[in-house]
Order: sequence, then structure tokens, then C-alpha cells
Amino acid sequence: MIAYLKGQVLLTNNEAIIITQNIGYGVHINQKLLSQLQNGQEIELFIYTHVREDKLELYGFSDSREKELFTMLLAVSGVGPSTALNLVSLGKEKIVDGVQNAQITIFTSIPRVGKKLAQKIIIDLKSKLGELKALDLGPKSIKFTQIQEALLSLGFEENRISEVLENLDLEHLDESTLIKQAIAKLK
Repeated sequence: MIAYLKGQVLLTNNEAIIITQNIGYGVHINQKLLSQLQNGQEIELFIYTHVREDKLELYGFSDSREKELFTMLLAVSGVGPSTALNLVSLGKEKIVDGVQNAQITIFTSIPRVGKKLAQKIIIDLKSKLGELKALDLGPKSIKFTQIQEALLSLGFEENRISEVLENLDLEHLDESTLIKQAIAKLK
């Protein structure tokens, strides 16, 4: 199974050919990423290999979390790889928000996703995704990470630290104030 490719891009209509050691791999990627690429550009992709009895297709993603979201969407009955790829192009945060808040219109904006399939996606993914805090799809800010490490070194539990930090004003307060507030809430 191919799980990762690094090489030069050769663009075609709806896929990219990744040339690695003189071998070209046809990879389906979402339109958003496709529009950002240029011929000859060096690229790294996390690959999902989709195998059926009559096809072998590669789907590429810029990071492993996108690929993980793609596989979760594929597990929903009625969602094929093309639809899952289009859904992933919405963005991780938008999909998680759509699932958590049951926003059907986010999903129905994608071709071949009607109201029933959107409802099925929301129901199936809600249990898999949990809350956004638990999923941790986006990268944490440097300030968040530094405060979390400081609190971990003081012996507090990681889950509790994350809960508390999510409710603090990380953007406007300095680190020492945030640490003091977090310790007060963690006690």
C-alpha cells in the first residue's frame, strides 16, 4: 500500500501526477490544493490507497489529519472517495463545526450530497469526532503549548489542562497571568 509520496508535480485536468524516481503516480487531490500547485513544484502528500476489484486509486492530502478525516468520511455508508475528497476540501474545522452543530447545509453544498446523506454524515461522525477539543484537529498556538507544558510539569492532568485552557483568553492575556488563572481553576 502506498501511504506517502514526495516528488515533482505534473498537473492534468483533475489529478496530479507525482513523479518520484522516474515513476509517475496519478493522485486525486481536492480542487483547493490542486489550484495551489504548479508544474514542476516539489510536493509531499499523505496517500490513501483505494482498492476495488476493478480499480486502484490514490488520494493525496497535505497532512495526515486530512487523510484521517477522509477515511472517517469514507466509512459513512453512501460516501464514496470522490465525495469524501470534495467534503475534505471544505476544511477540517468547517466539517467538525458542521457535525457538532448539525449544520446540514454545509454538507449539501457538495455535489452528490443530499439532505439524507448529510444527516447520515452528521450522525455517523458525531460519535467518532467527539467534541472539537477531544479531536484536536488544528495546531495549538505556541502560547497554548508553552502554558500546557508548564502546567504538566507541575503535575496537572493533560485532559484537565486542555479543558481549562480552552476557557481562558489566550489571545489577550500574558503567559504568567494565564498560568495563575489555570492553576486556580485546576485546584
